[in-house]
Amino acid sequence: MTPHLHIGAEPGLWRQQFDPAPDRPPRPALFLDRDGVLLEEIDYLHKVADMRIIPGAADTVRAANEASVPVIVVTNQSGVGRGYYDWPDFAAVQAALVAQFAAEGASFDMVLACAYHREANPPYDRPDHPWRKPQPGMLHEAAQALRLDLARSWIVGDSASDIEAGRDAGLAGALHVETGHGPRDRDKALALSADGYAVRPVASIADAVELEFIRHDSDAP
Repeated sequence: MTPHLHIGAEPGLWRQQFDPAPDRPPRPALFLDRDGVLLEEIDYLHKVADMRIIPGAADTVRAANEASVPVIVVTNQSGVGRGYYDWPDFAAVQAALVAQFAAEGASFDMVLACAYHREANPPYDRPDHPWRKPQPGMLHEAAQALRLDLARSWIVGDSASDIEAGRDAGLAGALHVETGHGPRDRDKALALSADGYAVRPVASIADAVELEFIRHDSDAP
């Protein structure tokens, strides 16, 4: 497992890769926001005791695993930059999340997080860092590390920034969920649909199991 990027590299970035890049042609991936998509939205979540997995999340990740579709978590974590919690707090939540999903037979290929924000404390006070969604930097980082085909990949998010990051990374489409901040950002997120980039409204991450590239790969011999 590749260690996260932290002090000495980029203090506001977390990069955790669980498996080496496969030696095979690029494949489409499933990108997932964390808070509001995998976990119930709690402002600045940083305590394991407060974690609540959204129903169907583990089933969707497991279905992607079974279809050999890489699963990547891409999450903004301005709470670190604002000083509300620190990277060890984030690490504890991430370890618990990975363990709980593993217990359901589901696993992640990579976790990427960005703590930079315009209102953060130094050295995190960067308003335009390429990793912070809606910038697509985390998606590009994953594509390079895991040999991904972004043009056939999808993202699941509850905010317009998730959907915009997917569009600007050149993804095939996005699912905008009603969990988390979904109701607040619905109109803005759906307006990001464009030629070559489909934005579909869904109830939750559980609906992602119906994505064609997951079902198609699952049915392949």
